[in-house]
Order: sequence, then C-alpha cells, then structure tokens
Amino acid sequence: MRSSSHGSCGRRIAISRATSHRCAPHRWRASRERSELQRQASRTSSNGRVFWGAALTVVFFDVLTKLLVQHSLHELEPKRIFGEYVRFTLVYNRGAAFSMSLGSQSRWIFGSFALIALYILWKLYRQSAPGERARALALGLAWGGAAGNLIDRIREPRGVVDFVDVGVGTVRFWTFNVADSAVTAGAVLLAWVLWREDRETSMAKKPTTDATRVEGRTGT
Repeated sequence: MRSSSHGSCGRRIAISRATSHRCAPHRWRASRERSELQRQASRTSSNGRVFWGAALTVVFFDVLTKLLVQHSLHELEPKRIFGEYVRFTLVYNRGAAFSMSLGSQSRWIFGSFALIALYILWKLYRQSAPGERARALALGLAWGGAAGNLIDRIREPRGVVDFVDVGVGTVRFWTFNVADSAVTAGAVLLAWVLWREDRETSMAKKPTTDATRVEGRTGT
C-alpha cells in the first residue's frame, strides 16, 4: 500500500512539474505584456502632463498679463520697455490675427473658430503615440494660446487684449499677446516635429531601398 501511495505521489509531483514547465513560457509572456502595457501607460501619462501643463501655464500667464495691462495702462498709450524697440501698448483687437475682421459679428464668428481649433488640437494630442512629448508640448502651447484668446472674446466685449508692441520708430509689428506667442511657438515646434518624423521615416526606408538595388544588380 505504501509503495502504491508513494508511486501516486511521485506521479502527481511529476505531472505538477511538467505543468509548471509548460506554463512558464505563458507566464513570462504575460509578465512581459503587462510590463509593456505599464510602459505605454506611463508614456501616455507623460504626454498628458506635458500637454496640459503647457496649455494651463499659457492660459494662466496670458490671462494674468492681460489683466495687469488693463489695470495699469490706458488704451493706445505706449509704455517703453526697451526704448522704442519694445513697448507695451494696450489695444483691443475685435478681429483675428493681424487685425482681420468680419464686421460686428467677428467676436462670435472667431470665437466659434477658436472652439473648433481647441477640439482639433485636443484630438491631435489624443492621437499622439505614447512618448511623443515634443508633439504634446507643441499642441499644448497652441491649445493654451487659442484658449487664452477665446477667454478674452467671452469676457471682454471690446475685443482681445493685445499689448506687446515691437518695432523700430514708426515701423511696427502687429501688436500681440502671450497667447499669440504661444500659438506661434507651438506651430513652429510642431512643424519641426513633423519634419523630424518625415526625415526619420525616409532614413528608415533608405537601407531597404539600397538592399533592393544591390539584389537587383546581383541578379543581373
């Protein structure tokens, strides 16, 4: 009876070990997949911190500087910051960039455009691959700038507050604000990101193309 018992125990141990060996690769793959999912989640979270961090920072400083300028300056009275090169001049822009206007309804028309732009920028951010922090930063800057000017259109009937006045003498650039600067910086950064991605894609395809040419010459 004892030998029978020992024999059955031995068989159970052997079966258990065999099952354990068979399951080991599955456990390893499952562990690797969990680790990869955790890394992707971390990179996605990093994108979110960059995007929303940039966007909210731009909105905060844009609104703050506009309120300070409205409180301390009179409309169209320039205050020198660096001689005639950089001045703060309070103006109200009822149109869009570069004083483009669509008449009395400009406020609501351009406000609607801003809402659409905010949605598109947010969708582009959501579609970014995990770890694309430069793209997230570019989109966050643009989103924050669009949001800052939209807040102005809602709170200020006279128009968007512009105050940065740059130029030499009577030759002046269009007056702008923090939001405009953020949108421009975001657009430039996004253009650079897209150029870099296109260049990396071209470089990745080049070895394959060269190998195909070599094979063709060898075959002939």
